[in-house]
Amino acid sequence: MTKQAQELIKTYGLRNTKCRLDILDLFLTNDHALAHADIEQTLNDRYDRVTIYRTLYSFKEKGLLHSINDISGAIKYALCQEACTQHQHFDNHIHFSCTNCSQTFCISEVHIPAMQLPAGYKVAKLHFSAEGLCKTCSQQAATS
Repeated sequence: MTKQAQELIKTYGLRNTKCRLDILDLFLTNDHALAHADIEQTLNDRYDRVTIYRTLYSFKEKGLLHSINDISGAIKYALCQEACTQHQHFDNHIHFSCTNCSQTFCISEVHIPAMQLPAGYKVAKLHFSAEGLCKTCSQQAATS
């Protein structure tokens, strides 16, 4: 487990458990979003499904993770890249799903312009998604 994971657990006011540290380490060492099944498989079934789900839920509630619906309809989770809190997520960035490797990435470098909706409409959550080849798959396709 990394020191960074321990610091994040403390910063977000979460109880320090082995499961939370292990799961948070997975997110810190991957540059793409992870599904519940990815976590379960990577941790070799060290924790049961419910424990993993509760950990992801706690992380999301505290503003440490946000959820993404990928191109397959599965829910994946990614570390929040901005100052998300328990009360508000700032995850209005593009979620890019690779059609080759099925990984989903948060692309925060692309500016999303403010939307002007008609009077009476209130946005609760925005979803910005793109599909195509990720950087790694694009490079592999170019060299083939």
